[in-house]
Formats: sequence, C-alpha cells, structure tokens
Amino acid sequence: MPRDYLEEFLPDLAEFKEKTLQFHQGKISAADYKKFSGGFGSYAQRGGAKHMLRLRMAGGRLTKKRLHFLVESCSKYHIDRLKLTTCQSLQLHNLEPSCLFSLIEEAWRAGMVSRGGGGDFPRNVMASPLSGVLGGEAFDVMPYAEAAGDYLMHFIKSVKFPRKLKVSFSNSPENETHSTFRDLGFVAKPGPAFEVYAAGGLGIKPSLGVCVAKDAPASALLYYIKAMVNTFLTYGNYENRAKSRTRFMLETLGKEGFIKAYQEKLEETLATGKLDIQIALPEITKRGNGGAISGKRILPQKQEGLYAVFYQPIGGNLSPEKALLLDRLIETMDQVEIRLTPEEGMYIINCNAAEAEKILEATADGANNLFETSIACIGAQVCQVGIGDSQALLQECIQAVCREDFADGVLPKIHISGCPSSCGCHQVGAIGFRGGIKQTPAGPKPAFAIFHGGCAEGGREILADMGKAILAEDIPRFLTELGKQVASENLTYGQWISGHHGELEELIEKYTS
Repeated sequence: MPRDYLEEFLPDLAEFKEKTLQFHQGKISAADYKKFSGGFGSYAQRGGAKHMLRLRMAGGRLTKKRLHFLVESCSKYHIDRLKLTTCQSLQLHNLEPSCLFSLIEEAWRAGMVSRGGGGDFPRNVMASPLSGVLGGEAFDVMPYAEAAGDYLMHFIKSVKFPRKLKVSFSNSPENETHSTFRDLGFVAKPGPAFEVYAAGGLGIKPSLGVCVAKDAPASALLYYIKAMVNTFLTYGNYENRAKSRTRFMLETLGKEGFIKAYQEKLEETLATGKLDIQIALPEITKRGNGGAISGKRILPQKQEGLYAVFYQPIGGNLSPEKALLLDRLIETMDQVEIRLTPEEGMYIINCNAAEAEKILEATADGANNLFETSIACIGAQVCQVGIGDSQALLQECIQAVCREDFADGVLPKIHISGCPSSCGCHQVGAIGFRGGIKQTPAGPKPAFAIFHGGCAEGGREILADMGKAILAEDIPRFLTELGKQVASENLTYGQWISGHHGELEELIEKYTS
C-alpha cells in the first residue's frame, strides 16, 4: 500500500476504535455499527460478541510476506479461523474487540489494507489467479489489477458512492472473475488491450454487464475506471438502497442510454490527459529443475519446467495450522507465491517439480474431486444477515456424497449462499442454493432455493433463475439421488444434463412438493 494512502487512513482508526467501544457498551445499534465498520472491512459477527476482519489484496496475491504476517497474527492474537472468499480476499474470524484495533493497523502496515473492504466503497480488485503463468492467456493482467486497486483507494475518502463498486480483470475466456458481469470488468485482448464491461452483478435482480469498449488500450485503464466512477456518482440511486448498485442504472437509463452516459463520462475523462500508465510486465526468471510432475491438482505453467499446485480447503476454510505449514514450506522456494482463486481455493505457483511434489503432499487434506471444490459463504452461524447455514449444509452434502463413492464429475461443483447477496455465487453454478425459510406442517424450517444451469464462461454466460425451495435436511438426499441417476449412465453431470433436463426437474419437484 503506498505510503501516502497509509498515512491518510491511519488517523481514521481512532474513530473506528471509539465506535467499536460504543457498540460493545450498547450506545449504538448493531445496524448503525455495521454501516460504519464496513468501511474498515470489519463487521461484528452474529451475536455481536466477536468480529470479522476482511483483508483486501488485489488479484488475490498472497505473497510470502503477507502469508508470514497472517501466520504470525494467528499466533499473536489466537485467531482460529481463516476464510477464503469469492472476491479473492481473506477473512479473519472470531476476533476479540481487544485485538481488533492493533491487528488492523498491523495488517495495513503489512500491505493488506482493510479500508473499503466492506460498505459503500470500491472493493478488492480481482484478477485471474493464474495471470502471468497460464498458457494461452492474452497477457498478464495482474499488474493492471494492482494498479487499479491502488487507484481506487484514492476514492475511499474523496467521494461518496451510492453503493459498493466491484472491479475485476480476466486473462482468458474462462472468466473466473466474472468480468463480463461485474460493476466494471476488463477482459484481456492482445495488444495489450481490454474489452470493458459495466453495470453487471449478482444478487437481487442479477444482470450481465454491457460492453462499453471493445478495444481499450491497457495504458488508458485508469480513464475507464474514472469514467465508471463518474457515471455511478451521476446516475446511481442515492435514495433507494435496494436499487443503488450499478446494474440498476440499466433499468433507469436503458442499455443504450447507459452506454451513452458512460461514453460521455469517458470522453470528459480522456480530455484531462493525466491518467495514462505504463506497466512493464514482470518476468518470471525461474526455470524448472529438470524434473516433471503431473496430476489432477497440477497445472503446467507456460514457463518451462514450472507448475502451479491447486489446493481447495473444504468450504474455503484455511486452518491457521495449514497456513503455518505453507508458510514454512514455501519460505525458501524461489519466486513461489500463493494466488487465491475467486472460488475459495488457491494456486501455489512457480514451483519446480520437486517443490510441487512437496506442496502436493502438504495439501492432501483439501478437495480431491470436483464436488468437494464446492463453494459456500460463511453462513448464518457467523454472518449477521445470513439466513441459511451454508457451511453446515456443505459439510453434510460432502459427507453424504462421499459415502456413495461416485466417480469424479458425477456431481458438479455446487454454489451455496446463505442469503440473496450471492456471496456463494449461486446464480452462476451448475447447481446453486440460496438460504431461506420454508413453511411446513410442522412449522418453519431452514430451506434453500435451488438454482440450476448457471454459467460464468465468457461468451456462454447464464445467470440461473430461482427455483423452488428444498428443505436443508433434504438436500444431501437430493444430491445423492441425482448422483445415482447420473452414475447409472456412466456420465459426468456435464454430459448428462444436456439430455436430461426433464429428469432433473422431476427430481426437484419430488423434493419441493
């Protein structure tokens, strides 16, 4: 974090400390505290006794220095839970108020600023986790994501946004970061240049973004960001919070009207001529050690002899013990670093074959098949606004499916959100669930609405519609029965669903009637 921003934000901690103490003294309500504390990337957990801190790191770059800080903080402050998020950030949970203030300042000084990690601010900038190492990518978008993240910090205290602003970068059609349906998304093209998308998002009334530029020079990146900021400030809804995200500007302005409004702001911004950037793409000088390795969690990099190792802690829950193990393991490995994924996992990149073998062994406790890579937000046991217990549901589903010993791919990755906010990205999953309550003859029970058929891939984007609600207690049985149907035909779910939509609907009806 640049020094000038750090010095600008540090004095704010005095007010944060005062408000937090007032909250615990009962002088301000949980709702009022939430509105304030979110701006510091911190929220009180359900019940109000403990806190969460969300650390932003552009592109999900968990460098050795940052990882070491996390490990030391877990020991110093007795932190027992680390949660990876779908925005490539990391949440520290179950924090005592007494340690919160010093932890925030120390994190900021270590380069993981939490300012704007929640609330109505520019959020953590996302980037494809394998940027710079993926074969066939248009170019390495990571330095541009970091430049964008740095630039967006400028707006945290200088302007008042209607709501949060999410910005992302994608280096390939895989579109892991949902760049074609974020508030502002940059899709890499040779040049280097970007296709620019705006006014998309998940959650209530989700929307795909609209293309506002086909061939934006990468050097002009900041102009396109500033144009979106100015469009949002001018046309965003400050009166109705439920309609204050960028995607609602498409309702008020229409698609063509929004594109015109954005282009006008872009022309004004370009006329200033002060935001050009020149970025020298980093070079990975490391080479392999002559060995080779393969496996379903091993990805060969475009750098000869180097590999990325994939690790998905179940439910995105990274234990402090595992963080410590990884810290010690990669400490002496040249140019190795961790990249958090937008799906609650990580890649450990720039490993030679021998290093990859060691990391593969150390991470054997993670997901071992597609279904176990399923995504779940932190859920109602922790989150103030959560409705469904996402984490508990995921654990129950994995246990039930594991007993069936299905072949890998028989069931897809599922996406679970505890509420309509879509922190589990349920609307783009092959199967997704959203927490709620269902009335039954025995009274209200926890349930999850089902979504199916979503897709995030560039050019094939589909935002799934909400279906009927299945009782939480029935979802593991629903999934195992689905798995048996797919397995009986010796197919993967992806192969099976194209010709069996009717059977899926019948099964859903069985569990929702």
